[in-house]
Amino acid sequence: MQPSVATEPTDAEVLAAAYRPPSQLVLDKVIDRVDEHCRAFIGLSPFATLATADADGFPEISPRGGDPGFVHVLDEHRLALPDRQGNNRVDSLRNLAVNPRAALLFFVPGAEETLKVYGTTEIVAADALGVDLTEFGRAPKSLVVLTVQRAYFQCGKAVMRSGLWDPSKQVDRSTMTPFGQVLKDHCRLDTPLPDDATIRADLAREL
Repeated sequence: MQPSVATEPTDAEVLAAAYRPPSQLVLDKVIDRVDEHCRAFIGLSPFATLATADADGFPEISPRGGDPGFVHVLDEHRLALPDRQGNNRVDSLRNLAVNPRAALLFFVPGAEETLKVYGTTEIVAADALGVDLTEFGRAPKSLVVLTVQRAYFQCGKAVMRSGLWDPSKQVDRSTMTPFGQVLKDHCRLDTPLPDDATIRADLAREL
């Protein structure tokens, strides 16, 4: 009989030992579909973040926004995310072309809870689904169809701590460096960029 050999705990085990075990409710709330409550939350959400990764696993996160419900629930297993005019880097789409896994984190203004949806994706033409996703007078460039594998609501602790929706905590933009100056410094430009009002007006024309 071989003597037992003591092994050192792994880093993951050491880390897990520092936290209390998750409750059964926290474990059980993960579902494999978009139920009526997820659908309602997505229908109220004007903002989400899209998480992707490249072939090597290097992550990317992209903000996405539109009118409430801009992410369309096709059925309980599929979401359609319109891809609209952005900065034309198409980092997220490049990632999805080689690694189709993605996650969406939905926010609803005033709600402290958020909704996480994970799945695999397919990039299709804007008219491929027969659904009109025109917004701000423009059709999307393409659609990301996400097949849902996991969905669950995240508790409101992070938003509560941040005071995200508290008007008294909004930052006065006049106390921040003008964004044109930020870009000039980032890019080490010799010539100044337009003022923020002009930059914002240009962005608004491309919504």
